[in-house]
Amino acid sequence: MTEPELQELELFAQADELLRRLRQWTEGESAWEPLHRGWSLLRRLLPRLDSLRIRLEAPLVVATFGGTGTGKSALVNALVGEERTRSGRERPTTRKPILLTHPQAELAALGLPLSDFEHVTVNSPALRDAVIIDCPDPDTNEVAAAGTNLETLRKLLPYCDVLIYTSTQQKYRSARVVEELDVAATGCRLLFVQTHADQDVDIRDDWRAQLAGRFDVPEMFFVDSVRALQEQQANQRPTGDFGRLQDLLTSRLAAAQRLQIRRANLLDLVDAALKRSQQFCDAARPALQRLEAGLVEHRQRLAASMSDTLKTQLEANRHLWEQRLLSTVTALWGVSPFSSILRLYNGLGTLLTSASLARARTTAQLVLIGAMHGSKWWSDRQKEREAEQRFDDVVALGLNESLVHEARVILSGHLHDAELDAGLLDESGINAVRTETARIEFDFLKQARERIDSVIERLARRNSGIIARCWYEFLLLSFVIYVLYRGGRAFFYDSLNDPSRLLTTDFYINAAIFFGLWSVLLIIAFCHRLRRGLRTEINKLAADLTHERLGTGLFPQLDAELRQIDQQTTRLAQLAETCRKLRHELATPAQFGVQKPQA
Repeated sequence: MTEPELQELELFAQADELLRRLRQWTEGESAWEPLHRGWSLLRRLLPRLDSLRIRLEAPLVVATFGGTGTGKSALVNALVGEERTRSGRERPTTRKPILLTHPQAELAALGLPLSDFEHVTVNSPALRDAVIIDCPDPDTNEVAAAGTNLETLRKLLPYCDVLIYTSTQQKYRSARVVEELDVAATGCRLLFVQTHADQDVDIRDDWRAQLAGRFDVPEMFFVDSVRALQEQQANQRPTGDFGRLQDLLTSRLAAAQRLQIRRANLLDLVDAALKRSQQFCDAARPALQRLEAGLVEHRQRLAASMSDTLKTQLEANRHLWEQRLLSTVTALWGVSPFSSILRLYNGLGTLLTSASLARARTTAQLVLIGAMHGSKWWSDRQKEREAEQRFDDVVALGLNESLVHEARVILSGHLHDAELDAGLLDESGINAVRTETARIEFDFLKQARERIDSVIERLARRNSGIIARCWYEFLLLSFVIYVLYRGGRAFFYDSLNDPSRLLTTDFYINAAIFFGLWSVLLIIAFCHRLRRGLRTEINKLAADLTHERLGTGLFPQLDAELRQIDQQTTRLAQLAETCRKLRHELATPAQFGVQKPQA
């Protein structure tokens, strides 16, 4: 097998794979109407594609197509070299389509409804690789009702591989015929023939200009069918454009090109159906994008509302967590001057209690002060328990029903515009959110306190690192070192020369006062650092909880449907791109015209 033959077989295999993927795609499910319209179109096309595949090796079906009196029957007689059909120039003479075949042709593989034809066998070279159909005229005044010529024509055209479009100097501007050709040309190769060359002028340039908007017209033939038939009956080789046309149909449509033409016709049909399906989806895409934007907007609003509520409730307990955080920091810090100051600040309440008890002079005063501080201790413990209960209540906060109702009202309008089922917003979807929320609450409550403990532990380690410790110890001890330096210098050096320079008690009292203020300032700065980190962790904790609560989406059924639509439209685009590439690679002979892709 040669390399070109192998490449051709590979292209054919790719075309078969495209049809397999196309069939799989049409078996999908979606609540989006544009996808259903595309699937319905392709499902109706698939049987026709199967019939094309079945008759790949069968003779090509070549049909004449043109208005009344354009010489279709005369052209058919000339192509087969015998007068086998009735011809006329004034009114329709072909009432029933005539099928001309070689005596040895296998008609079963063509899939044609043979009962609809008048069958004629002719031993002609033109019918060696093809069968010819002399079609009824499409420009009669009748409509495409049952039993009419026009209805018969439309039924048989899907079986055709090549259309020979005939026209004359008087008929080539017929809008009715061009409209019918526009419908029939999808999935067919085209040959354009001007007849009556014995009496008409050559109008092919103007005819090509008339067709340029809808068709690619690489070549046109200008023939005299009557003269060509006479030449063949006289055993002469036809001359002029008819000779080239006959050579194209008899010599150039060999088995390989026949297969190529059929594959190209099949891909034309697939390409047209896929583009139409994309048009269905593109037309509804803006409404779908508005729906997606509205869904995101209301989900963000609900998340912001929940997050703000959570942060407000969580920050109400912040002072208790600050105390725990400060205790954890001092425990990790160990024994040092600044950690001792922090312990003093954190245990200030206990210190004051001890001082109060020391001031008691009688047993009654001792009992009274003890009762007061016991009551305060009990109140603090009660606040801690209330804080823990408030944390549990925070986790159990429900959905904002007013925002959910508002989202349903607004999104229902977007659903209608996007051609989606309104049932995607039904109450069962919201109930599913509530059920999932309850599960998340249970799981979250099991780990809630562990999360708080881990947050405090993480913040404590972050704020008791070597750099932070060294910095605050340096700031505290720098003041102590300065005071010791001033006192030592005055006592050991300055007073030796001038005893009056010896520092008095006032200096040390002021130094002690400023040391206390400096310590308070450092404590405030350090606690602000702790609060800032704690506030950041609280915001993160609220965001994490909100994300977990809304992780499945406000309307999970709608979210799942939108994801499926995106997947299906992506597959549609991939199929269309694959088909376009195959159409380009499976090019047909240059003499054949094709319908231009419609925007």
